[in-house]
Amino acid sequence: MNGDAAEEVADLERQLEAAKARLAAQNPSTISPTIKAPTSSATSPSRLHTLFLLSDSALPLGSFAFSAGLESFLAHHPKPAHNAAFFSRFLALSLSSLASLSLPYVIAGFNDPSQLEDLDNDFDASTTCTVARRASVKQGRALVTVWERSFRAQFKVDGYQDERAETAHRALKEFGLALKTAPDSLDEFGSFVPNGHLPPLFGIVCAALSMHLSEVLYMYLLNHVKTIISAAIRASVLGPYQAQGVLASEGLRARISTIISKEMSSKRSTDEAGQSVPTMDIWGGRHEIIYSRIFNS
Repeated sequence: MNGDAAEEVADLERQLEAAKARLAAQNPSTISPTIKAPTSSATSPSRLHTLFLLSDSALPLGSFAFSAGLESFLAHHPKPAHNAAFFSRFLALSLSSLASLSLPYVIAGFNDPSQLEDLDNDFDASTTCTVARRASVKQGRALVTVWERSFRAQFKVDGYQDERAETAHRALKEFGLALKTAPDSLDEFGSFVPNGHLPPLFGIVCAALSMHLSEVLYMYLLNHVKTIISAAIRASVLGPYQAQGVLASEGLRARISTIISKEMSSKRSTDEAGQSVPTMDIWGGRHEIIYSRIFNS
């Protein structure tokens, strides 16, 4: 009960921050755009430590081996795309696409870890881009490996924090076993073959670590942004200092906060999830036909 109340307070604070940022953008003299750092009552040291671990670029998920469609986008827009303004447009579209397709599955996995198999199967069916599907599966399976080899042992030391965390722990154990023993395809009896997609697994791992949903969503979106910005640096679209400027910008913080507030207030189910930016799938799918590329397909 206390955890739900704290989560609700954190969500309301995030909505307030997003509203202040929008007001400041409309009239800078009206209100200071500064967003307050979370207080100790909002984020405990234990959760803050876990937050830093999951948002660390050193987490071995292989995210930076993919460009989330950026390399293909640049190849199809060679001249105007290689500037910061055009990149900002791509980043906004990518976040919108991620919010409409993936966030409902992150939320559903976090709220009900027992539905992992169904969520994994449904997300696979709703992912129309082959390249995006491969990237999601590779990162999702890597996250399961990180959980089994690194996080699970530490989780056992601390003990179960709540019923949802216990359910998530059990679901991850069963799913990890299924990944190791599953055949390459459906057998004659139609046995379940796990895919291992990142969105539901990310939500469930965070539930197993007793994090708050608003923090999970912010971290998921920010990790995606860092992946794209890392790709932009290697593609010579942004310099290192420009990249840090984008990450530190008020505009990015406001955009992420707005997406989270809208998603949590709408309470969309996974049945309503879908690709809101079809060109993202086109750019991603055409990545395979690029003659020379530096990122994985």
